[in-house]
Amino acid sequence: MAPKITPEDAASRRDTVLKAARWCFLNFGYSKTSLDDIAKRANLSRTLLYKTFSDKQEIYTAVFRHWLVSRHPQAREAAQAVGDPQDRLFHVCRVMVIEPWADMVGAPMAGEFFDVCERLDPEIDALHRQVALECIAAVLLDDAAAEVFLLSLDGLIGDEPTVSDLEKRVRLLVARFV
Repeated sequence: MAPKITPEDAASRRDTVLKAARWCFLNFGYSKTSLDDIAKRANLSRTLLYKTFSDKQEIYTAVFRHWLVSRHPQAREAAQAVGDPQDRLFHVCRVMVIEPWADMVGAPMAGEFFDVCERLDPEIDALHRQVALECIAAVLLDDAAAEVFLLSLDGLIGDEPTVSDLEKRVRLLVARFV
């Protein structure tokens, strides 16, 4: 009989799988990533992988949720913090856009990552966008300006800039709005 796994061990295994899967999806793409690829990258057997997730789609949406939705509390805290509005808005952008971009930039299949997630689980994508909009509006105190800012922010990654260039662009955008 297999030993019982502790909740801590289960959480650690889940985290390992999510990190391995994110790497696979960003490097191979959703359609070309197999459960074997994820299991190998996570250093687990397929059996253990199936004890954590039922299929590839569940893993993909869990990766997206873990990677982005887990940032929401930190973004909300930055938006509501006391201090300079430019600093607060930049911090929101760092948490919601720059840090995720740093994880993705240069990965061969990064361009499809958000598109696939939007197709597989549009609720996560919509939630992330809504939280970003709420945080920006909390700083700018103007819903219309927040919407324009977010649309502008989306445009800053169209040419797949380096993280350093993205930070510079975001600072310039923040300075124009605050």
